[in-house]
Amino acid sequence: MGKFVNIGFGNIIASSRIVAILAPSSAPMKRLKDEARKQGKLIDATQGRKTRAIIITDSDHIILSGIQVETMAQRINSASSGIASVERDSSGVSDIKEISGEGI
Repeated sequence: MGKFVNIGFGNIIASSRIVAILAPSSAPMKRLKDEARKQGKLIDATQGRKTRAIIITDSDHIILSGIQVETMAQRINSASSGIASVERDSSGVSDIKEISGEGI
């Protein structure tokens, strides 16, 4: 079974489908977002909040997230360790994360 990652505000995607996670601040990223919107491949998972990360999937979908790029990278990297814990993001939504099993 594939691993999933919480991209914020109760939204979860399959980590195996992620190709890149990018900062949205540059002009090329804004053009990428506009082009995806025109093609119907834009998924807005920000819940009306500021976009803090742009996720590109293997199906060429563009997903907007309200979670920082670094936070998302940590969540994906920790998902490979095998033990789950529950944390809450800034909206109070529970996030099931996997943590290292060392010392347990």
